[in-house]
Amino acid sequence: MSAPQISAVIICCDEERHIGACLESVDWCGERVVVDSGSADRTVEIARAAGARVIERGWPGHVAQKQFALEQAQGDWIFSLDADERCTPELRAEIERVTGDAAPAAEAACVGFEMRRLAFHLGRWIRHGGWYPDWKLRLVRRGRAHIGGRDPHDRMIAEGPVGRLHADLLHLTFSDFAAQIRTIQNFSGIMAAERFRAGRRFSLLRAVLHPFFKFVGCYLWKSGWRDGWPGFVIAAASAFAVFTRYVKLWELERAARSG
Repeated sequence: MSAPQISAVIICCDEERHIGACLESVDWCGERVVVDSGSADRTVEIARAAGARVIERGWPGHVAQKQFALEQAQGDWIFSLDADERCTPELRAEIERVTGDAAPAAEAACVGFEMRRLAFHLGRWIRHGGWYPDWKLRLVRRGRAHIGGRDPHDRMIAEGPVGRLHADLLHLTFSDFAAQIRTIQNFSGIMAAERFRAGRRFSLLRAVLHPFFKFVGCYLWKSGWRDGWPGFVIAAASAFAVFTRYVKLWELERAARSG
């Protein structure tokens, strides 16, 4: 049996609200692989019912889990996406064009393709504030890429030329503001711990100035104001996320001194 041409790979945990629609958006792929890290809801059941190959595995971190998922794919090309992302018909058409036998020479020489990610949050598509265009390398030839970055911010790294697609990958990011705050709480703890292990230390000056400049950068410099009230909320939440990382780093230092 020949390997499917395109494999879609998804890592997830407790994503019953999203996994079905995500898998449906890539039902044209020859293979769909879901790596689940201990879902307590119906994620695994829904994924299997949709025809995906499900692998249940403990959580080693974002980078390690995405690398594992990448290695499970059998297709000539691998399309990596998250459960809260959707492939549009326009993006599918572009992917099939650049991976097909009739792809132009410049595109045929590429080992990967970046695509713009368009996020939906607080009732609207967010097109400013640094959120768009959010270029992500998500389509790669099998064996020509790996996952790098630092938890929780993984990134795919291609081992060769990379092209760009024009259609958007849709990102249904947070269900509401509370979900955004929960993510900030989770990610800030991971990032503070990573920085502490790397020898980074708390700075009062940075803790005061960095959040302020983050807000100014998102809301003014990157035109977040053009997204209305949601743009202000995103800028303020981004500044809060930075502040939270500094507070947690300070707490880790304090605990280390007292311990």
